[in-house]
This record gives sequence, structure tokens and C-alpha cells, in this order.
Amino acid sequence: MPFYSDDIIEEVRSRNDIVDVIGQYVHLQKKGSSHFGLCPFHNEKSPSFSVSQSKQMYYCFGCGAGGNVIRFLMDYENLSFPEAVQELAARVGMELPQQEMSAEARRQADRKSQLLEINREAARYFYSLLHSDRGKRAMDYFAGRQLSPETMQKFGLGYSDQYSDDLYKYLRHKGYSDDILKDSGVVTIDEVRGGRDKFWNRAMFPILDANSKVIAFGGRVMGEGEPKYLNSPETPIFNKSRNLYGLYLAKKTKRKQFILCEGYMDVIALHQAGFDNAVASLGTALTAGHAGLIKRYTDAVYLSYDSDGAGTKAALRAIPILRDAGITCKIINMKPYKDPDEFIKNLGAEEYEKRIEHAENSFLFSIRIMEGDYDITDPAGKTAFHTAIAKRILEFPEELERNNYIDAVATQYQIPVDSLRQLVVHLAAKEGSGITAARPANRPKPTNFGSKQLNREDGPTKSQMLLLTWIADDAAVYHDIKAYITPEDFSEGLLRQVATALFAQIEAGEPINPAKISSGFPEEEDQRQVAKMFNSPVTEDSDAGARDLSKALGETVIRIKEESLKRAREAAEPSQQIQMLRQEKDIIAALRKHDFYHR
Repeated sequence: MPFYSDDIIEEVRSRNDIVDVIGQYVHLQKKGSSHFGLCPFHNEKSPSFSVSQSKQMYYCFGCGAGGNVIRFLMDYENLSFPEAVQELAARVGMELPQQEMSAEARRQADRKSQLLEINREAARYFYSLLHSDRGKRAMDYFAGRQLSPETMQKFGLGYSDQYSDDLYKYLRHKGYSDDILKDSGVVTIDEVRGGRDKFWNRAMFPILDANSKVIAFGGRVMGEGEPKYLNSPETPIFNKSRNLYGLYLAKKTKRKQFILCEGYMDVIALHQAGFDNAVASLGTALTAGHAGLIKRYTDAVYLSYDSDGAGTKAALRAIPILRDAGITCKIINMKPYKDPDEFIKNLGAEEYEKRIEHAENSFLFSIRIMEGDYDITDPAGKTAFHTAIAKRILEFPEELERNNYIDAVATQYQIPVDSLRQLVVHLAAKEGSGITAARPANRPKPTNFGSKQLNREDGPTKSQMLLLTWIADDAAVYHDIKAYITPEDFSEGLLRQVATALFAQIEAGEPINPAKISSGFPEEEDQRQVAKMFNSPVTEDSDAGARDLSKALGETVIRIKEESLKRAREAAEPSQQIQMLRQEKDIIAALRKHDFYHR
């Protein structure tokens, strides 16, 4: 439960513009009255993640995630409510009153703090073992990789002992219980065998977050053994899709770009060679979460993935993810060597710097790789290749950017520029790409989130949600319908509570504030449903559509009133129902004569 007053929470929320905050994590483009981007909570190719500046809320039409700026930070950064409030307050320079946490909030904070302590103790222990006789094998390995003592210290490299319960015994001796150790990621607790180390007989790479706190480890086996590389599991303090190896160092660089690699040793070798802007994803493919994290520090990346087929495929997967996050990307050519580590060892830092200077535009790189799939000596193959290029160009949302790439590709592949431009326009019309549309096409229905009541989206529920959206968009709608619709006409539960709060704001002369209404519901699921209520697609769900707003609003009001009167009649005594039915007909007849939303 929150331990700050409602007034304090509302001040923090209102001082953090949701578009500015989410824009640090998600690349947003303004379309109509909202901003759209790719949802950071599920994988998608077409933007269905909407952020409304007027409502100060976000909502994903694909997965149903939604809420205000506090909820976003809680979900994205895996923060508790108090932690999210504190981070947002710090962002705007707001000093929060010092108050005691609730018992549950304090328990969660203490547990996270203990997990960080355990990982720090493990890192220190691994480091000490590396510099002891027991760590000679790992020390020889690091020395063989040409790492200096200074570099080993800088990255806190270590060694996990060959005995499978060595660290476990050490941590138990330090006073940590099995209950907390089982969540640490460095120890597993087995009812039969007891505590065992996650890592043993491995060269160890501590993983630090952006604030230099040890949150996980990677380990390379010494000698024979599988897997060759092992990473910590996800824990309450470690999410591999939202952390980058070396970020705590790279964020201090004076260079304007990051170098994105695949492995720990690549990052370490580059830093040792003077490229202090190198980072790597943690044993997983690049995700939108990684891209959002990078976007906080830079809007330009050089990809320095392995030069083999697997590395090329990884680069092709990463390019659109970075582009969708608003990050420009270039590809470093490391041939004839496989990775940055090998390249630096053989050709040195100066030659690597030259490769950076001549890095290839990521789109042109993807086209060059794609060319290998076509026989361009054959007219049919050549036509298919040019068509594939045109389809790729259509992925750019801005006309200027599309035209620039049309010119560049036409020059490089000796295609008549007018022919390529006409092909792009033809495909846009044929495929209905909607490249200038203000609303995502074929928006999927919510699937992951939402209570059973609202996900059913029956007629009455849909109409009530639609009216709430309409009123939130334009307070004048409320004044048109308030003589006919009250909160009692909404279904019991969340819909009625939200309608009551919204109507009260308007009656009190306050600005419409859906985000404040959302804050009044402590449960995460309720906040998502409130966001959904205020994001019903008006023109898509109304019978008449945008062509006749008056008729559309009238139809919606009548549906809500009919259902409300029906509920009241069915709950009444049988002797009263006939009279109530007559009254229903009179009320609905009067509604049909009213000219709603007439401006």
C-alpha cells in the first residue's frame, strides 16, 4: 500500500508529463490527439501502444496494459508503488515527506536490499578466489585472453570454486538463511541435497545495473562441461531483458554512440582498448526493453556482432528493434575476424576506429544481405529483389525518410529512381499500408489483461465504456447527456465507480483528469481497466461513426438507458413491472427526439 498521501501522489503524477516519461523508454510518434509506439510489454510489429497527453494515461490495444505514469514505471522498471513515486519525484526535483513505510512495503524493500547484499558478497568472494591459489585456472584463462590486472579489477572478474556448495556455505556463514538465498540466483535449495551453488568451477563475470549494483552473474566453465556459458536466472532484482552488460561504465562515456556487442569478453576487450561505450545484451537476443534502456543514454548505436551467419541474423533482428525505439544504427564490419575481441587482438584499436568511421547504414546492410536471396542475373529474380526493397522502404513512416532511402538504394543498385518510387507508391496503395494513418489498422483486441466483466465487451459494457471515453475527450458531451444519464445507469462495480468520479470532477468545475481517477484504485488490474474505459475507439464502435456524431451519441445513450431501465424493472416487484415498462417506452421515446451533441 502507498505510504504517501493522495495529495502528494497526485502532485508527483501531475508534475510528470506521461508523454515525456514514456518517451524515454518508447519511441512515440504523434498521430492525431495521441502518441503511438510499439508496446514495451509484449512483442508487436505494428504500433498499438497509445499515450494520451490530455488524459495522462497509456493504453495498449494489443495486450490491454494501461494506467497512468506511476503504473507505467512500476510495470516497466519492476518497481513497487513507493519506489515509482520516489523516482518520479526525483525526476522533477520534488522533495517527498519522510514517512514510515507500511509493513508490506518495508518487507519488500528489505528483501530486495538483502538480495543485493548477497550478490555483492558473492562478487567479493569470487574476486578473492580468483586472486588465490584456488583461482589459478581462471586467472590463467583471463591472462590468456590478454586482460590486464587493471581490467580484471575494473570489471570485478572472479572465480567460482570447483566444489558445488562452496559459495552456499560461505553465505550461510555470513548469516543468510535458505529462505532468502533461494531467491538470490546464486544458490539453489534442494530438499534432498540441500544448498548448492548455481555456479562452480567457472570464470565469473559480475553483472551490474546502471547504478553499479551487482544484480547477477555470468560464468564460463573451466575445462570440459556444459553449458559453456551460464547466466543467472531472473530474480526480483534481475531482468535480463532490461539490463545491459557494461552499462554502468558506458553511460559515463563522452562518445555520442554506444557499441552493442554479443558477449562479455567483447565488451571487456573493447573497454580495455579505449572504447568505453561498449555494452552487450545478457545471454539473450536484443529486446525492446534493451532498446528503451539504450535510448535513455543515446540515440545512436554501432552494432559489433559476430561476423558469421548467426551474428548477421542477430543484427538483422536487432535493427528494426533499435529503429522502432528511435535509435539510428550502423554496422561495423569486422571481417576477416569473428568478433571485436579477435579483431582488437589482431588488428588493434586504431584499425577498429577506422571500421567505426566506415560503418554501414543499417538499412543498406539489410538490403545487401537480402540481395543474396535473389538471382539478380535473372529478370524475374531482379524484379522480385526490387519489389522486396520497395516493401522494406514502406516500413519507414515518414515520407522524407522514404524518399531519402529510395534515392540511396536506387543509386547503389542502379535502379531508375522514378521506377523505384512508383513501385513504392503502388505497393502502398495495393497493401493499404496506412503509412499516413492516424490510427493503427486492424488493431487486435486485448488478450492478456483485463477482468472477465470488461473483456466480455457485451453490448451494455461496450456502450458504457464508449460514453466514458467520449466524455473524457469532450466535457461538452457530459452536459448534453447529464439530464438523462447518471452514474446509477452504469453497471455496478468499476464502471459505476469510474462514472461517479468522472461526473463529480466535471460538476465540481475541475479539469477532466482520468489519470487521477486511475490513481484512486490501488489494484493493478483495476488501473488497467480504467485505462481501457477511457480508450474506447469512438468512431469504430459507434453505429453511425464519425459522419454523424449526434446520432452516434444518441444511439449510445439510448442503449445505456434501455439496459439501466431493464435492470431496474427486472429487480422490481411483479406488480410494478407493467407500469415501469410503460415508463420505459416514454423515456426512450423522449430520448430519440433529443438532438445530442448539436454544435
